[in-house]
Amino acid sequence: QVRFVESGGGSVQAGGSLRLSCAASRYDYSRSTCMGWFRQAPGKEREGVASIYTDDDTTDYADSVTGRFIISQDNAQNTVYLQMNDLKPEDTAMYYCAARRLFVGRCSTEGQFTYWGQGTQVTVSS
Repeated sequence: QVRFVESGGGSVQAGGSLRLSCAASRYDYSRSTCMGWFRQAPGKEREGVASIYTDDDTTDYADSVTGRFIISQDNAQNTVYLQMNDLKPEDTAMYYCAARRLFVGRCSTEGQFTYWGQGTQVTVSS
């Protein structure tokens, strides 16, 4: 059974950093996969944060996190990361990773993702 597990969430003060991890089991990241990080705050819609295409490391970011967050992958570890720097209270949310195969087209957080993790909570205090 394919499984994605997020970790690395926690509570930090504004200006701090966290690194989220998304580890896959029974799924090969290295082959034509669009990986995305999403977040959802209470009472708000889910928002796409960042994406990476595993064939060529092409990345894409939401405007709200550009310059502060970095998405990366480690194929050997079958893991995707989200480095979050200069965190702000408005970054507080549950963060989810998701995956879908992509053979044509552009990788982004738009579109339908096939697999989802259970989420990890990030709380940023002012």
